[in-house]
Amino acid sequence: MSGSWSEVGGRLGTTARAGMERWRDRLALVTGASGGIGAAVARALVQQGLKVVGCARTVGNIEELAAECKSAGYPGTLIPHRCDLSSEEDILSMFSAVRSQHSGVDICINNAGLARPDTLLSGSTSGWKDMFNVNVLALSICTREAYQSMKERKVDDGHIININSMSGHQVSPHSVIHFYSATKYAVTALTEGLRQELREAQSHIRATCISPEVVETQFAFKLHDKDPEKAAATYERIKCLKPEDVAEAVIYVLSTPPHVQVSLALTAHPLEEPSHPQRRTTGRP
Repeated sequence: MSGSWSEVGGRLGTTARAGMERWRDRLALVTGASGGIGAAVARALVQQGLKVVGCARTVGNIEELAAECKSAGYPGTLIPHRCDLSSEEDILSMFSAVRSQHSGVDICINNAGLARPDTLLSGSTSGWKDMFNVNVLALSICTREAYQSMKERKVDDGHIININSMSGHQVSPHSVIHFYSATKYAVTALTEGLRQELREAQSHIRATCISPEVVETQFAFKLHDKDPEKAAATYERIKCLKPEDVAEAVIYVLSTPPHVQVSLALTAHPLEEPSHPQRRTTGRP
């Protein structure tokens, strides 16, 4: 997926937009919404008329985005919420606030993730813990709390979407992202395990994993924070995906009929063939 866009879902056509009607005025939680993919997803959902709680450690950018969405006249609302996802106490407090102020979560989009340049042979334990705490534990805690929120309100058509990475399906030869890749392999396993547990619980809540190739965000600059030229080269060597491309994948997944389960969606930049099927889709019982 690539190209310009004026409204996410526009290139997917009227079918996708019609499929989003059932989500109007319902609440979506988007983690890591202060920039990049998270901000693009939050904006796209507000465009489709949802109430969106966007969380991050700092909310200044989310507040600016909320003001932009309001001035643009989008039918939904973006609600900034400060949350340090490395703290379970912060996460539980956020879900408690959502419960008391907005009833609960109908869609949970686990987007927040980070990478540290800590290799397997010489990396710091603290760097490994940072990645594991956010990429694996925070995602799992948010998933658990979102499910409990849906269950207690008898919401049986909710959706949990994990923004993964192609690094969760293939190991890159770049040593600085090997531990990061391990956390993303965990996300792949966690999403499939979640799908199986939801089926065992006879729930119609859906679980989807979206795994993009390289997306042009600030990710590489944070990974290579001491070498900005190397970070810039990451995005210059290929035609990268844009955050809006991933947001469009989220809209597609949410817009499918309730009896359709998209368990895996993989997106690659136009110059490379994806290593896996673009979509793995099954019918729901």
